[in-house]
Amino acid sequence: MRDKVLGVIGGMGPLATDVFYKYVIENTKAECDQDHIDMVILSHASMIDRTKAIFEGRLDVLFSELKNDLGILERAGAEYAIIPCNTCHVLLDQIKQLSHIEIINMIEETAAAVYERFGRDTRVGIMATDGTVKMRMYHDAILKYDMVPVELSDEMQKLNMDIIYNGVKSGNKINIKDFHKIEAELVKRKCSCAILGCTELSVIKDQYRLSDFFVDPMEIVARKVIPLCGGKLK
Repeated sequence: MRDKVLGVIGGMGPLATDVFYKYVIENTKAECDQDHIDMVILSHASMIDRTKAIFEGRLDVLFSELKNDLGILERAGAEYAIIPCNTCHVLLDQIKQLSHIEIINMIEETAAAVYERFGRDTRVGIMATDGTVKMRMYHDAILKYDMVPVELSDEMQKLNMDIIYNGVKSGNKINIKDFHKIEAELVKRKCSCAILGCTELSVIKDQYRLSDFFVDPMEIVARKVIPLCGGKLK
């Protein structure tokens, strides 16, 4: 039986999509090319900025672009899909209705993985874009498991956004000490872990080999889709 094809709506940003592909490869038990899963990667780098779409009331534009991308993946034969952009998940329920493709919910999968690891009443730090925080996507997913979502302070959220936009998205090096300032705040507030709720932050985890305190949604969904598409996990 033919293995199922994974579609990826990526490019948000390009480095994050590159890291997702790397995670899939690194987590696949393979001795040859044919042991890896088939993927169709659409790098839609010109996609409207997701946080701007939320704050400017332009979710209709984002929806239209995601709809078109999903159609491309469907015509390419994808049967599962992943969107390596947390903020895009604000429209996931709506776009799921547009296609037979099963879209894996990165936010729900991450909350479930945190619960499995730590259990209820766990305090979970949220490092995400302003758009994801505003729409409470991780908050709601965490609360479903009787865990406690912890937002960054205004000062640390501003620093977090600077790391994302003026660091990774701009192709500039970050000061890793800034990242550790955010970590220190969350540890002080008794968080057991922090979710890297923006795929640019996953890029930093990949580059700097951060500790297990940081939960990486992209790595979680990478390991989820491998067996779904006929691959074997390491």
